[in-house]
Amino acid sequence: NMGYLPEAIVNYVALLGWNPKTTNQEIFSMDELIAHFSLEGLSKSPAVFDYDKLGWINGEYFKAMDDAAFAQKAREFAGELPDYLEANWESLAALLKTRLTRFGEIKDEISFLIDMPAFDAELYVNKRNKVTVEKAVELLPTLLELIENVEESEWNNDSLYAKLEAFIEEKELKKGLVMWVLRIAVAGQKVTPGGATELLSLLGKEISLERLKKSLANLQDL
Repeated sequence: NMGYLPEAIVNYVALLGWNPKTTNQEIFSMDELIAHFSLEGLSKSPAVFDYDKLGWINGEYFKAMDDAAFAQKAREFAGELPDYLEANWESLAALLKTRLTRFGEIKDEISFLIDMPAFDAELYVNKRNKVTVEKAVELLPTLLELIENVEESEWNNDSLYAKLEAFIEEKELKKGLVMWVLRIAVAGQKVTPGGATELLSLLGKEISLERLKKSLANLQDL
């Protein structure tokens, strides 16, 4: 119910109180566990159940899964989704696949795509990319205009990324600056699965523009 794969649980439980003597391997299939098991590997010390270690093992199983199989298994844990996310579920699941330690984390990971988080101007500040609130206020109107002119037929990650790259080159701007401002404006939170154009693609043009306009209005009201 928490979203751990049965095979990951078996793998982890097998390592409680037992260490293989013939390998440093930690991810085992059932056949591999049988092949490597020996009584000499058993420990007399009490086993400690560590959820972090179980989460790491489960995450490794996620990474090894086929994208389509992962998306199918993950879907039931996402709950009811708005149409724009339902239509793009496989793309969203692919972004989540390497970030999760269990399926039960999905709702928290994607909540910002359903309801825009409360505005926080400090999120725009990023020393590495030399982003300030002032730069965001200056840059966002131009980015909004650029995004608004993208046709629905071209509203996908690759096309949006290409248009932004051309804009960055033309204006001689730093990519990190532009992408940071755009991602924060559309996501409303610091850490996200996927970059700016992937999020725009997932949200669709209408929702993306609503969010960008709202973020710009909040910045201008400071």
